[in-house]
Amino acid sequence: MSLDKAREVIATEVQALEELATRLGQEFLEALEMVLACQGRVIVSGIGKAGIVARKIAATLSSTGTPSLWMHSAEAVHGDLGQVTGQDIVIIVSNSGETEETKVLLPILKRIGVKVLALTGNRSSTLARHSDVVLDVGVRKEGCPLDLAPMASATTALVLGDALAACLLVRRGFRREDYALFHPGGTLGKKLLLRVEDLMRRGEQLPAVAPDMHVKDVLLAITRARCGSACVVDSSGALLGIFTDGDLRRRLESDPELLHRQVREVMTPRPVTIAGERLAVEALRLLEERSIDELPVVDPSGRLVGLLDVQDLLKAGLV
Repeated sequence: MSLDKAREVIATEVQALEELATRLGQEFLEALEMVLACQGRVIVSGIGKAGIVARKIAATLSSTGTPSLWMHSAEAVHGDLGQVTGQDIVIIVSNSGETEETKVLLPILKRIGVKVLALTGNRSSTLARHSDVVLDVGVRKEGCPLDLAPMASATTALVLGDALAACLLVRRGFRREDYALFHPGGTLGKKLLLRVEDLMRRGEQLPAVAPDMHVKDVLLAITRARCGSACVVDSSGALLGIFTDGDLRRRLESDPELLHRQVREVMTPRPVTIAGERLAVEALRLLEERSIDELPVVDPSGRLVGLLDVQDLLKAGLV
C-alpha cells in the first residue's frame, strides 16, 4: 500500500511536469528577455513552501551567472524592501497568488519601479494581475493524499526556475570556468583553480638534457621519464629548447643520421613556456592555441623547474 501511494505521488508530479513543459511558450521567452535585460539583481521572494522554492531558485541563478538574492516576503514588508532598487527584477513564487504578504508587496514594488515576474498557479490572482510577466506553474492535483500540501505545485515552480536559469546560462555564454569561480570549494572549482606547479612533472619525471647529448640518449631519457619530450638546458639550468617525439617523427625519415646528432641541432629553440604559479586552465588554453602537447615550466630567470604535459591535465580532469 505504501509503495503504491509513493508511486502515485511520483506519477502525479511527473504528469504535472509534463503538462508544464507543454504549456511553455511566449511568456517564458518574455521572462527570459526581461531577466537578460536586467541591470540590477534578480530578487526572488516567497513565503512558506513557496519561499523555500524561491530560495533555491535564487541560489541556482546566482551560481550560474545571474546575480540574485532571496527575500522572505514577510521580512520584505518589515524593512528588507530596502534591498530593492528600480534596476532590479522581483520574481514572486506563490501558488495561490493571494498571500497577504504578497498583496502588501505589490504596490510598493510598483512604486519602486521594478518589474515583477510571477510564478503562480492562479492566473486570475492578485499577483498575476499586477505582474509584468506571468508563468503558470499550476497543477491539476498536488500529490498530497489530502490535496492540501504543496507537492506537485512546488515541484513545477522549482523546475521552471531551473529551466529559466539554464536558458540564462546558455544565453550569457556562461562556462565551466565561470561556474568554478563561483564554486571554489567544490570538486570542479578545485580542479579549475589548480596551478601549473600542482600538476607539473619534476625530479625523475622531468627529462632535462644537455645540448651536446646525442638524440639516441635523449630518447632513452624520455623513455625512462615516461614523457613525450625532453627539455634542453645549459649548465646553469636555463632552458635552451625542447625536443619532442613529434620532432623525432618529423625528422627521422629525412635525416638518417638523426639519432647520432647532438640534440642542440634538432631541438626547438626558445619554446613556449609558462610560470608555475599560473592557473592550469591557462596552460590548457595555451596548449590548445599553439597546438602543442608540452609546456616547459620556468622560474623568473628562465631556469627549468618542471614540465606540464597535456596528459597531466587529462588526469586532473581539465580536458
